[in-house]
Amino acid sequence: MKEKFLGSFLVFLGACSFGVLSSIVKTAYQAGYTLGEVTGVQCFLGMLILWGSHLIVKGLNKPKATPVKHSPSTPKWKVCVVGIFPGLVGICYYQCVQLVPASIAIILLMQYLWISIIIDFVIFKNKPSTFQLLTVAIIIVGSCLAAGVLNQNIHLNFSGCLFGFLAALMYSLFITTSSNVGNDLPKLEKSALMITGACIITFLIFPPLFFFKYSISEPLYVLGFLLALLGTVLPPFLFSVGMPKIGISFSAILSAAELPIAVTCSYFYLKESVLLTQWIGVIIILIAIALLNLKNLKKGS
Repeated sequence: MKEKFLGSFLVFLGACSFGVLSSIVKTAYQAGYTLGEVTGVQCFLGMLILWGSHLIVKGLNKPKATPVKHSPSTPKWKVCVVGIFPGLVGICYYQCVQLVPASIAIILLMQYLWISIIIDFVIFKNKPSTFQLLTVAIIIVGSCLAAGVLNQNIHLNFSGCLFGFLAALMYSLFITTSSNVGNDLPKLEKSALMITGACIITFLIFPPLFFFKYSISEPLYVLGFLLALLGTVLPPFLFSVGMPKIGISFSAILSAAELPIAVTCSYFYLKESVLLTQWIGVIIILIAIALLNLKNLKKGS
């Protein structure tokens, strides 16, 4: 029971960390930076932080006696390939935000909930419970309210919707692969390998010209550090520790905490107006997550 509670808490924290990103990204766009610059700096700094942390921890924990070496069963290149998915999530989602209203972009990203459960069922034969399906339906309803869909005229852009759905698909694949690949590796090393893959795919799509365009004192690097810490370093590490303890479907539902955090940050940080119906949607999502967590803990006890 304690293991599942810890796993749930870590996944929840990772989702909350993701929820802060939209406000920081919007600040970066307002400062005139481009999609490629924002995603590139985020991945690069995140990779440096994770590898630096891994090497420091590895040096501090170096045993005095020579232990018997047990080679991990997962090749490191496979974990690096997994990093393609979080790299594409950032690119697709940030592009979606530029083409459709933010509320629609968030709802499109939230579709990873049912996509993850389908992947879990089709690939791993884990049949979702009736309670899980009901929770997903409640969260989707809450998402629509929290995003303010009922309170604005919506003009959909096909390309924007496509990027949003691709972001949801990539996020689902990230949840699935992160939960099942590289669990025998040290957590920091696993996270560093994944973000290395994310950095590679990002630089292939957007060559890192910002290295030559901006000085180290540029605000881009400050915003990039915040994005790296809250979007690249903490969530993958927390997910890699927490997801194997609770499974894919439950992890996907807990990750829905991203939306209420995003709405709350937009209200307090960006000073955007948030209507009563949006707050009701936030409360509905939090209640659904809490009920599922309590049911899981009760089952474990």
